[in-house]
Amino acid sequence: MGTLTFVRHGQASFGAEDYDQLSALGRQQSLRLGEHFRSRGQVFHAVMCGTLRRHLQTWQEIAQGMQVQMEELPWPDLNEYDSNALIAAIHPTALPKPTTPELYRHHFRLLRQGLESWMQGKIAPAGMLSYAEFLAGVRRVLDHVRLKHYGENVLIVSSGGPISTAVGAVLGTSPETTIELNLRIRNTAVSEFAFTPKRHMLLSYNYLPHLDSKEYEQWITYA
Repeated sequence: MGTLTFVRHGQASFGAEDYDQLSALGRQQSLRLGEHFRSRGQVFHAVMCGTLRRHLQTWQEIAQGMQVQMEELPWPDLNEYDSNALIAAIHPTALPKPTTPELYRHHFRLLRQGLESWMQGKIAPAGMLSYAEFLAGVRRVLDHVRLKHYGENVLIVSSGGPISTAVGAVLGTSPETTIELNLRIRNTAVSEFAFTPKRHMLLSYNYLPHLDSKEYEQWITYA
């Protein structure tokens, strides 16, 4: 039996010109998770990351908190879909920066609609894979872990889309359920699978063991 631990990246820079970098809080969340792993004596035999900056920055902070030096394996199939391209495919007019709660909610309403249309094959957002190709990429990651790392502990740092897609693939959920899983996953949340050479089994989803105290309740974020 092996264990696969997925971690969503720390809080990124939502609303900024460049979303793809951790905020100061995102770095704190990630460092805290590494400290939690170290306190448990957690050992990972392999680390895989998407190739986005927020993925690598999250792993760097986790490694610092764990006080380990390990090379991560970059894996493009772990990269997130392009939320701006999804929204543009159904709402061609540029959106204002989400500076208010209503604009924030409007952004995510459109994202939900875009995800539904993409997963149903109704739209082909510019520069993006089809959903079938995206799902196939996530399945390649799961297959690699099962076949190459049986009996080991593997850490993957990625984004909400690939993580929820992995959960949906293992559980056989509908696309609609996968979207709900995706939009509720929190920054630096941990999701765990046990695996054999034949299959993965979900152990936990969207868990924040490192922030599970009054001291850290203001550190819980979603974007």
